[in-house]
Amino acid sequence: MNDADVSKQIQQMVRFIRQEAEEKANEISVSAEEEFNIEKLQLFEAEKKKIRQEYERKEKQVEIRRKIEYSMQLNASRINVLQAQDDLVNSMKEAAGKELLHVSHHQYAYEKLLKELIVQSLLRLKEPAVLLRCREADLYLVESVLDSAKNEYAEKANVYPPEIVVDHNVYLPPAPTHHQAHGPFCSGGVVLASIDGKIVIENTLDARLDVVFRKKLPEQLFASLIADPEVSLWPGYCLINWFNLVILQSSFVWIISDGSSISDQNCLSKYF
Repeated sequence: MNDADVSKQIQQMVRFIRQEAEEKANEISVSAEEEFNIEKLQLFEAEKKKIRQEYERKEKQVEIRRKIEYSMQLNASRINVLQAQDDLVNSMKEAAGKELLHVSHHQYAYEKLLKELIVQSLLRLKEPAVLLRCREADLYLVESVLDSAKNEYAEKANVYPPEIVVDHNVYLPPAPTHHQAHGPFCSGGVVLASIDGKIVIENTLDARLDVVFRKKLPEQLFASLIADPEVSLWPGYCLINWFNLVILQSSFVWIISDGSSISDQNCLSKYF
């Protein structure tokens, strides 16, 4: 082979080697590009997942914080409503208590009321002999209705008229005055007990008012009074008219011998 043939063959071999090298380089470049894209996609998805989890965590925190704030606002609103109801009830009770002081001023109606209170107490006690206490100012009215009250009870209970012993030594407290506004007082009514003192029925107007407010005042009355500002401006009037309807139907207060109360935790040892 002459020099030209050798040179030509060498150039062919160089081109062939170069072509293989370029092809190999392209394969390596494509493979690297694919691996890079795969790795980039994996990193991208991992970061997206991490960001999504962080977002969900913060979203939950915001939702929890929102619920806590809503609950706090709701509780505060409920407390305000309960406070408004309590203030309204207290104002109604205070107004009713003031109106009760005028009940005994109407002699005929009060005399009839005393008789009904005595009869109700006798029907509850069902004792052949009872002890009665009243205010000293009501003693005359009480004694004037005793016979008719005993006869009415005997007729209703189908028993003999009971013996009613009026306590002339200890009286119920008088009505409140400006000089004794914070001391014990009684707006009217009677307190009856069995002779042995084991059962006591406080049938005073003040006790009946307490029972009315604790057990007989409907929840709807609260809602209607709070919802209607014109009505809430006159709580005493609303209560007194309603109170006149239920005062003779409200529960009695029973005290057993150890001084604890069956329907009321207030002790009546101040009376017996």
